[in-house]
Amino acid sequence: MNTNRPISLPLMGGVRLPLAAIASITHRITGVLLFAGVALFLYLLGMALESAEGFDAAAALIFSGGWVTFLVWASLVALAYHIYAGIKHLLLDFHIGDTVGAAFWGSVVVIVLTLVDAVLLGMWLW
Repeated sequence: MNTNRPISLPLMGGVRLPLAAIASITHRITGVLLFAGVALFLYLLGMALESAEGFDAAAALIFSGGWVTFLVWASLVALAYHIYAGIKHLLLDFHIGDTVGAAFWGSVVVIVLTLVDAVLLGMWLW
């Protein structure tokens, strides 16, 4: 019997999750954020569909560079991440990329694609 085992798990700084686990947790978090983002998009869509003035007001809100622009950008980045990570999870269901090394590099690809999308979306909105 090994008597050098830790008695309790050190939760603060003692557990290092692999990048694939962090990407999976982030995929779930972005799903929750998208739920709130849909409410914002439905509000803006309703405003845009009311009238021509409503459309102009919604477009002005989206492209004003204020907090609504940031929320739209954050929602779109969350959507991009969620789609890329979802594709990665679908590939895992077909046993493509289910080794430890492939899961790491798949997570790197998801993060890099999301960062590229974040920059491009930021350039488009601002």
